[in-house]
Amino acid sequence: MSFVYTLVSFVVSSFLTTKDTKYISKRSTKENLDHTLTFAKTMNAGRKINTLIIVLTCLAFIMDSCSRSLYVTKKELRNHIEYLSSDALAGRLTGTTGDSLTAQYIRKNLVKDGFVPITGNGLQAYKVTKAIKPGKNNFLSINSKTYTEGKDFVPLPFSSNDSLSAEVVFAGYGFNVKNDSISWNDYSGSDVKGKWVLLLMSEPDGDKPGSALLPYAADRDKTMTAKDLGAAGILFVSGKTADPEDRFEATGKEGYSAGLPAFRIKRNLADAILSASGKSIDELEKQLNSSRQPVTFSTGSIVKGNAELEKETADSRNVVMLLPGADPALKNQYLIIGAHFDHLGMGGPGSGSRAVDTVGIHHGADDNASGVAMMLELAERFSREKGSHRRSIVCVGFSGEEEGLLGSKEFVDNPGIDLSKVNAMINLDMVGRLNSDRTLQISGVGTAAGLKQLVQSKTDTSVIRLALSDEGYGPSDHSSFYGKNIPVLFYFTGAHADYHTPMDVADSINYDGMLRISDMVYSVAGSLANADSSLSFREAGPKLPAGGGRMKGITLGIMPDFAGVIKNGLRADFVTPGRPAALGGMKKGDIITAIDGKTVNNIQDYMFRMSQVKKGQQISVDVLRNGKKIGLLIQL
Repeated sequence: MSFVYTLVSFVVSSFLTTKDTKYISKRSTKENLDHTLTFAKTMNAGRKINTLIIVLTCLAFIMDSCSRSLYVTKKELRNHIEYLSSDALAGRLTGTTGDSLTAQYIRKNLVKDGFVPITGNGLQAYKVTKAIKPGKNNFLSINSKTYTEGKDFVPLPFSSNDSLSAEVVFAGYGFNVKNDSISWNDYSGSDVKGKWVLLLMSEPDGDKPGSALLPYAADRDKTMTAKDLGAAGILFVSGKTADPEDRFEATGKEGYSAGLPAFRIKRNLADAILSASGKSIDELEKQLNSSRQPVTFSTGSIVKGNAELEKETADSRNVVMLLPGADPALKNQYLIIGAHFDHLGMGGPGSGSRAVDTVGIHHGADDNASGVAMMLELAERFSREKGSHRRSIVCVGFSGEEEGLLGSKEFVDNPGIDLSKVNAMINLDMVGRLNSDRTLQISGVGTAAGLKQLVQSKTDTSVIRLALSDEGYGPSDHSSFYGKNIPVLFYFTGAHADYHTPMDVADSINYDGMLRISDMVYSVAGSLANADSSLSFREAGPKLPAGGGRMKGITLGIMPDFAGVIKNGLRADFVTPGRPAALGGMKKGDIITAIDGKTVNNIQDYMFRMSQVKKGQQISVDVLRNGKKIGLLIQL
């Protein structure tokens, strides 16, 4: 076929000027044949193309159709996206058959292009938690009367697997809050040490937005407050005003134990506990809501209980494949191109779907079949274009992104390559909806010197408008690499109304826009794969999520280990220079075990502890560093 292309090029060049020939490319058979014939018709009237040229050109394109194209094409992009977002994969939920089929599809295409596994068969397997479910040994009795799990009570997803027999103290809504806007202490004058605490769920305003108590109304936060005061077990009940139907919520998949047995009970059980006081839970709810004054007392009832939760896990995997570099001196250095392939499955409560009342296939064409398709097409182009990569190219398809960057965290913790030899990581996530103003968002351009200039030099601004951000942290898999001091680039065409809904389908993709972006990414990636010297990483922006959840803006200036790799503590995956943690002596890799003497076992504990502190306050933080306990004083 190379002979035919050479012949065509020679003959056509005899008739075309240099300016004209730049319009003829070798993209795909149909796209370029249409383009060439249209071009021929619009040439200057004095210059003719004879039948032989047309025949030779058609012959070249016909032969080209028998093989995969050298260049990224709209047809191939569409083929990938239509399959990845098809009903057959059912939304590619992590840990499902669709997840597995997608991984096999990615691996198969990379193998065709000469990529080889870094280890094993190229599939990096790991377990994911799909649900936290009640075990077989849950038990609850009130004053010797036994009740039925599932009907009368359920263990909460943050319960520990533990038992307790003790008296019950009613402590209203379970608040212990004092700040400029509100003072409410449900534990004043009461002793809950070693006892069960019975609490109302929600808060007096019914979780109304803007309520001063809403930030303190989460069940787990109330549990931590009671635990800090010595409580040994928690019983939650919903009042009639908050929940007329007295329903049990889905158990969920939180998986972070609060360190004591915790149950959700029906109102009839709460009334049985309160029977000696002559009060009912409905009466107490009305009293608290109207008076807005704490009501706390010992019930005199004895509750015996045993909580048992079991994790339901599933198998998932990343796809990790390598295309060896051509330069013996640089082939052991790497450029990583990645894209997550998981999505939301059928949606539904707790899935992250924006269509909260809809259960149906969330196709995820833009999020993120588009990124996977572009990665595969770039992989093909690198494999077929000689001299395109002196460094080795690593393509990684990540699973578990929608569930907390699980796949990328797994990869950077167990990479199979020396991460210090990675020149950069390019993350492609939602690159299929280039809109009418042609704006492409690229984050991470500040994570290495010269990276912004490189991106700008490879952009035709008459075709693409750039919205650049220096910051290396963001809501996608590149954050895991930024956390390992690797320069990153995150390509993103922006959010849209179909995001995380069943309407994110293949027909809504801007394939012309994807072609333009693919050319840009290939040019940037090629430069990173071939440069004589490696990039030098630098911090660019905070290494923690914007907003901070319930931390309400008070942070240490770290990026916590969201994946929960460490048990009985929280690892600081990043410590941002100039922020409180760094100024107080914390280092990357330190494991936080306590804040102000109160335990931190996981990310949820950390968020709760940080929600209790104030700007300007000095706190003590206990950390483990290389197995040694160290106490730090940190000024917020």
